[in-house]
Amino acid sequence: MGLLKTFFTNCACPQGRMGRAMLKFMNLCHAPLTNWGLKLVNIQDGWTMLDIGCGGGATLQRLLKRSEGSTVYGIDISEESVAKAKKVNAEVLDKQVFITQGSAEKLPYEDGKFDLVTAVETVYFWPNLPDCLQEVRRVLKQGGKFAILVEVIDGDSMWTNVVEGMTAYSPEKLKTLLDDAGFIQTEIHRMKPSNATIIGVKA
Repeated sequence: MGLLKTFFTNCACPQGRMGRAMLKFMNLCHAPLTNWGLKLVNIQDGWTMLDIGCGGGATLQRLLKRSEGSTVYGIDISEESVAKAKKVNAEVLDKQVFITQGSAEKLPYEDGKFDLVTAVETVYFWPNLPDCLQEVRRVLKQGGKFAILVEVIDGDSMWTNVVEGMTAYSPEKLKTLLDDAGFIQTEIHRMKPSNATIIGVKA
């Protein structure tokens, strides 16, 4: 259990050899959730998009494929994640894909930059979640969308016991937090067994 806990705690901030293994695991295992969730967003060509907690960079690739002529940004607190995401997106790095190290608490982007912000399996680890949501809202264009994709929606989930520093939120709680942060037209979508996508729009 100790080794397993150490491995999965790398979800929050992948580090070292075990962190690199976790990033490969996440790129593969998050594919069904991400592909389903992104279909719900109705992504348009030419969008400027940001993936917060970009991990191993697979979501950046998926965003790019869904929007011709788009520009995609990724940010992650983990140095290991940033390195992996840059490697995965090497062909378009610093042309169409831009990746940096940083936190959701203080996004290094100007106001109103993005048409879409995504957060795939990452809000569990965001400190001061209401403040982070205000940051997301700040960097979105008017009418821009924020999509939260999660697989763990139960506070009593075994994952919250295995992964240190993880907080699970129900889709209803996330919707309330988005509403409180000033998002509108907030929608909850569910896919069995526990996948959920919560989408809000900047007024």
